[in-house]
Amino acid sequence: MSRISARTRNEWITAYSFLLPNIIGLLIFVFIPILYAFYVSLHDWNALSPKVFSGLDNYKVLLKDDLWWASVRKTLLFSVIYVPLLYVLAIISALLMNALRGKVVGPVRTMFLMPFAITSVISAIIGMFMLDPRNGIINHLLGLAGIGHQQFLGSTAQAMPSIIGVILWINIGYNMIIFLSAMKEIPRDYYEAAYIDGAAGWQSFLSITFPLLKETSTFILIVTTIGSFQALDQILVMTKGGPANATEVSVLYVFKQGFELLNMGYASALAFVLFLIIFCLSIIQLKFLSLKK
Repeated sequence: MSRISARTRNEWITAYSFLLPNIIGLLIFVFIPILYAFYVSLHDWNALSPKVFSGLDNYKVLLKDDLWWASVRKTLLFSVIYVPLLYVLAIISALLMNALRGKVVGPVRTMFLMPFAITSVISAIIGMFMLDPRNGIINHLLGLAGIGHQQFLGSTAQAMPSIIGVILWINIGYNMIIFLSAMKEIPRDYYEAAYIDGAAGWQSFLSITFPLLKETSTFILIVTTIGSFQALDQILVMTKGGPANATEVSVLYVFKQGFELLNMGYASALAFVLFLIIFCLSIIQLKFLSLKK
């Protein structure tokens, strides 16, 4: 076995020195909490009295909890609608931004990023005002178009689409910037060669832009899927899971079990199962999106 040169060893030490803070952060804020959540899930604990070991009892209760599985279905519905819409709207917004020139670029970019730049709670409150059934601007615009006032967050049928719309409004700008940065990295020579060959506009996008955004698309789709399963603050602010539990997604159900009912052991079991669902979906997405075309 050949010995590692001093230069290579120093490069490794330097690289891992830069990675060490992130590794420590992942251990403290991700991996250790996951392991601790699994440990707590094996106990009956109300966060006040000592933990009582209960084995897999919390997981047995979970399997028969209809409210939990209803929240999982709502989360899947939310994700199936939200993730593709965010992806399509973000890439269209990036294409439009990439085509803009002159002084309008800065203000338009700021307009897209503003909902994401402020805190999610404030953005959710603004969304609530916009969707107010009496004085909201959305109903005002619908009235100008001759459409009657809608209940939005007060309707069991409209609450989830309304929340999806608000969260899309918040997150489009961030994802647009990621796509826009990736588009800026594509050499102009490719487009010039395609133009000479007669490809322009939509053909240029399909043959050059979209294929070269594959890695960025993979990142966006996986991250937004994970985010869709972790959506809590906006839903908690706007509806608290209502009306009639129409927007009670999985992470909100976990929150209520843990911090309202103080069923910490059961909430930890729910959170660990939710982590496994997200992990499996992420692996499936990564495998599927990494397949060579």
